[in-house]
Amino acid sequence: MYPDASSDSTWITSQDSLSDSFFNSAADSHLYEDMFHLPHPRSSKHPPMSKENRAAQFSPFAALTGYEAAVTETARHTQDRILLDDNRRALLDARLSFIQEHLSEHPVVSITYFIPDAKKEGGAYVSRMGDIRKIDTYTRHILFHTQEDDALLSIPIDDIIDLEEVSLS
Repeated sequence: MYPDASSDSTWITSQDSLSDSFFNSAADSHLYEDMFHLPHPRSSKHPPMSKENRAAQFSPFAALTGYEAAVTETARHTQDRILLDDNRRALLDARLSFIQEHLSEHPVVSITYFIPDAKKEGGAYVSRMGDIRKIDTYTRHILFHTQEDDALLSIPIDDIIDLEEVSLS
């Protein structure tokens, strides 16, 4: 049962008496006057903490570690893979056959192909300019030398959606 304010003489009944009893520092300040001018105590065993480490104690706590990265990854857009119809596939095969016949001339082409995303479904389409070094019909890959960054890429033929001959060297 709760104490009754009328029966208990120590029961505080008003806000004024509460502030008087707890926050009257003028009456109690003389108790600590001998300590006011003392130097701040320093530990002989522990070095003083740097301001950065002290501030880190009060930094916000990330209760959901990795949540922000997951939200960012979910918001990142990828493109769907385009499935070519039979006519477009036949046109690409004809262009590849022509380039295969003129491979010794190092034909410069513009190629657009699909790169699958490593983390989620879909990917991105990339267009590069360069010369074809080799067409491997067994593994269905093209060995492609880029002009932009002087890289040698192996591109799956099934990922190519566009191939345009720019020139024969």
